[in-house]
Amino acid sequence: MASQDYYKTLGVERGASEEEIKKAYRRLAREYHPDRRPDDKNAAEKFKEIQTAYDILGDKEKRQKYDMYGSGFENMGGGYSRHAGAGPIDIEQIFGGRGGGFDFSDLFGGGFGGGAGGAGPRSARPRKGRDVQSQVTIPFHLAAQGGKYDLALNRGGRVEHLEVKIPPGIHDGATIRLAGQGEPSVSGGPAGDLLVRVHVAEHPYFRREGANVTLDVPVSVNEAILGAKIDVPTLSDGEVTVTIPPGTSSGAKLRLKGKGILDNKTKVRGDQMIVVKIVVPKTVSEEARQHIEQFSELTPQTPRSGLWS
Repeated sequence: MASQDYYKTLGVERGASEEEIKKAYRRLAREYHPDRRPDDKNAAEKFKEIQTAYDILGDKEKRQKYDMYGSGFENMGGGYSRHAGAGPIDIEQIFGGRGGGFDFSDLFGGGFGGGAGGAGPRSARPRKGRDVQSQVTIPFHLAAQGGKYDLALNRGGRVEHLEVKIPPGIHDGATIRLAGQGEPSVSGGPAGDLLVRVHVAEHPYFRREGANVTLDVPVSVNEAILGAKIDVPTLSDGEVTVTIPPGTSSGAKLRLKGKGILDNKTKVRGDQMIVVKIVVPKTVSEEARQHIEQFSELTPQTPRSGLWS
């Protein structure tokens, strides 16, 4: 299987700076984000490729290893890095210790005679295979709502697909353990586990604050002054109608109860906070300007009065 070119995936040169890589990732992530193209399977696959490429190239240490060994570096030594001259040699590690299934005492026939009375060699206890580490970047909506994620692993030159169950409300940096999906034991013991570290992609417009989600909503000057009913998106229920009370100021927060993220500890769903952002037109007609001046005379305001005293 050909080595994947992560630089080509992000559309940058091999000598690109960290900032250039980050800019390319953000641009492509916005373009192919599943929440922007919910019915485009090709976009979802492209988004995964972009996330994988940035997970490698956005990490200085991983990028160095990738530049040296290619995309298969993560599978070298079951996730453990091997560098020439890295330090003193661990003899047990060479012979498969630390979970590799080798009993060091067997090298000398069970501890020079198998202990008291010169009994025969001991039977090596079956040892668990090594755990393997991996990481994925999942869409914001999947992290909030939960669901299934198709994890592609490169094992021995072939791609293996595993279905990872994502619990609702998972946080960025959380680890999911897949029992028995690590390295097999060489001594008849159980296989190791696969530890999947989860990163959550940014959403185009939602922000997470604990179990709550925040959404900035632009409103016109007229809507803020006179009040209005507007439609806003939610994570799970599509668009809902929200009432903007008359006289609402920019920065005011409105609460949509229970429209946030499920808290795994309390089993209570958080809220969605609507943050009002008043948008002022850059240009107005002469007639409109006259009306605004008249409005200013009829409704004098001193919003900074006493604010800093």
